[in-house]
Amino acid sequence: MNTKFKIINAWICQIDGKAVNPMFGDLIVSDGKIIDIQLKSFNEFNFSENPSDANIINANGRVLTLPLVNFHDHFYSRLAKGLSINGPMDNFENILKNLWWKLDLILDEEMIRASAQSAVLDSIRNGVTYIFDHHSSPKSAKGSLGIIADVLTEIGIRGILCFETTDRNGEQLALSGMNENINFMESNLDEDLKGILGLHASFTVSDETLDKANEIVNKLNCGIHIHLCEDKCDVDQSLKMYGLKPMDRLKKYGLLNHKSILAHGIHLKEDDFNILEESGSSVVLNLDSNLNNAVGLQNFSRMSKNIPLLTGTDGMHSNPGQTLRQLFLLTRNNGFTFEQSFALIENIYFRQLDFVKKYFPDFSSLKNGDRADVIIWDYISPTPINKDNFFGHLIYGILERPIHSVVHNGNTLMREFNFTFDDSSYNKNISVQGRKLYNKFNAL
Repeated sequence: MNTKFKIINAWICQIDGKAVNPMFGDLIVSDGKIIDIQLKSFNEFNFSENPSDANIINANGRVLTLPLVNFHDHFYSRLAKGLSINGPMDNFENILKNLWWKLDLILDEEMIRASAQSAVLDSIRNGVTYIFDHHSSPKSAKGSLGIIADVLTEIGIRGILCFETTDRNGEQLALSGMNENINFMESNLDEDLKGILGLHASFTVSDETLDKANEIVNKLNCGIHIHLCEDKCDVDQSLKMYGLKPMDRLKKYGLLNHKSILAHGIHLKEDDFNILEESGSSVVLNLDSNLNNAVGLQNFSRMSKNIPLLTGTDGMHSNPGQTLRQLFLLTRNNGFTFEQSFALIENIYFRQLDFVKKYFPDFSSLKNGDRADVIIWDYISPTPINKDNFFGHLIYGILERPIHSVVHNGNTLMREFNFTFDDSSYNKNISVQGRKLYNKFNAL
């Protein structure tokens, strides 16, 4: 860890209540903390300063913000590129059966490690240093979350991990998945690693498993991380098998609380929204994945502003900022005014800060004394940037640009578009394990 260094000439986008307050100047970091912010006049800045000191990162007029948080990721999906898929992919159930439920059964420990390495490297490139991962490897459940945790720790970012418990592979594998959740949450977690109870989706989780989940939630005072109404089949099969809609089942078993994450939530009705609002649980939006799977999109005009919305990627990529920008454009296309779309984006932005602090109370606001968790975007504002127009810059400028540098807990993980650590061994392992997965999957 650098004991002391500076990020100079940056638009520092500090959180001030429910506003983002950009200020131009230098950020001073020591022992993982922000110890000072020295303001400058941007009008007097001429872009010519080029210090050669290794302890100085020159943002050179770029924008500095908090890191991004991915509230729903699937590390285990990262090696699934270019596979030969046998069987129809004409609906969501067939996509699950012929791709994901075949792939997760062949994952072994080294593939899990390589998948996590790939996901973490891509996440850092996209300015993400906090990740809620939803893992699945039914035949290699035991110790799998520990493998992922080791990768996060080695590279140096934070994670909230769980195992996707499901009954689709039988009682024994359902039990091993549940036990992996319990063992991980009861292990010696630290300030950088947290646990949450993972469940797949209502239509693959039995009443007996939900009853067990209720015991764990109450015993460990935790939330759940589950797919909810991603496709209409979740609703239809839940009604057919259990006589209740997915949301009603979660309510029946007491699994909805302010720490719970419900991924997708596309096929929800008014009574579901009422339950959601009462529970305090959050819905994670994964728009690119939804479009790719053709499962539909939320009707945001029907959703109460009191339902917390978060952004994720569903493992399709590592850029939740892209999800946020997609959301803005989709709501505009669906008839929202500019004011309504910007209001929704602002609401989500601050809801996300509130939610991540339930797991990491020391999440930064970019103030003196805060953790030094910052990202620098390759965006130099062509017009003045201030509290009133920050979100305009975010949607039409910042989120369109790559990440220049990443600092996490005072450690520089990426500097001027390059990792500060040697990633060659990771890339080699990703390639070796990717080829192994490719051969095993294509042989099915």
